[in-house]
Amino acid sequence: MRRIIIILTLLLAISLISCVNKSDEKIVFNVSIPTAGNSWVMNKSGFVKSDMITSEGIRNWNDQNNIIRTFFYIEKEGEISLGIRAKVNSGVSKIKFMFGNKSGKILLSDNEFKDIYIGDFQIKIPGYYFVDIKGLEKEDIVYAEVNAILLETENPRSIKYIKDDFYFGRRGPSDHLNFQIPDGVNNIEWFYSELLIPKNQDVVGSFFMANGFGEGYFGIQVNSSEERRILFSVWSPYKTNNPSDIPEEYRIKLLKKGEEVKTGKFGNEGSGGQSYKIHNWKTSLKYGFLVGAKPTDDGSTDYIAYFYDPEISNWNLIAQFRRPKTTTYLKRLHSFLENFIPNQGVFYRKGLYKNQWVYNSSGWHEINRAIFTADNTARKGNRMDYSGGIENNGFYLKNCGFTNDNVKINSGFTRSELNKEPDIDFSALN
Repeated sequence: MRRIIIILTLLLAISLISCVNKSDEKIVFNVSIPTAGNSWVMNKSGFVKSDMITSEGIRNWNDQNNIIRTFFYIEKEGEISLGIRAKVNSGVSKIKFMFGNKSGKILLSDNEFKDIYIGDFQIKIPGYYFVDIKGLEKEDIVYAEVNAILLETENPRSIKYIKDDFYFGRRGPSDHLNFQIPDGVNNIEWFYSELLIPKNQDVVGSFFMANGFGEGYFGIQVNSSEERRILFSVWSPYKTNNPSDIPEEYRIKLLKKGEEVKTGKFGNEGSGGQSYKIHNWKTSLKYGFLVGAKPTDDGSTDYIAYFYDPEISNWNLIAQFRRPKTTTYLKRLHSFLENFIPNQGVFYRKGLYKNQWVYNSSGWHEINRAIFTADNTARKGNRMDYSGGIENNGFYLKNCGFTNDNVKINSGFTRSELNKEPDIDFSALN
């Protein structure tokens, strides 16, 4: 219902100023939105994966049932002119455009890319908007090749869209909660938190990372419609994206692992040791995460992770790793939310991060403050669909889906203290 209300609000926020044919006038479009990075393909079943989206733009467009939807964010109200940069390979094509509650038809006949005027519109409310185009008639095998949606506006810098790094832009922004440790608490041995994924927020491609620390991370993923994982990883102190390059003395050592846990190496985002367990975790259930760190006598640090499943009321060992050339306790504690499948960046997802505590020699200490941050995709304005805050006495993170509940980066949040100290018997852990 909330999504329907947002869409209806945006439809009312758009008014058509003029349908005068300006095709003979010289319009200088000052914003060019690449379809390669900003468009998705839809049909009657919703958004679909398609080979129509290429690094050059829209290609192979031959199905009348497909709608091409291109998103962009408008920061300021005012008048805009819309256009399209397209060509046909041969013959003439007729396509339909839709913007808000307005629509019209365009004839394409040029076999070289040409900027074609659509219409003038008044934007009354800032936020995300989209243009839809649909094929109606064609004489060639494909309707057209489309490289960009075009805008002319007095405020070109107020138009936000994916300008570069299309892979990460289509994945969408990642956002984070950076937890503020209570004053005087140091040498942290354990970090505990709880995580609940609301109903219908378990979107494929989501990584809900609950317990992050300076050298690794621990959380749950939706890897496909059939598979879900609990994931625990520790980075090597040797900086490389290729795990094969790591010298032996810098490699993460597996000390032990839990039942049905798979272990190995990972790369492409730094490198190190990875462990995961395939587990059909569910929405609307609150899971527990516990990660520990302990320096060793030989200049290494051991990290260990446990997962609490409320359906069996038991802590499950995931893995224990040894990180060489490292002497530390837990630091830089955080949570994050990311989408790791580019085609899934059109869907929003949300996680509830709850009841954070740390443990040291003086006992348990509650964490109730966090700073909200986001990645470079968000910081440079390629995507604006990220948010976080307080909900139900916990923190939440939300991203992707071209939603309009944007939250300012570096905002601070303070939740109410719950005083629900974790009831954990460390001597009973495996």
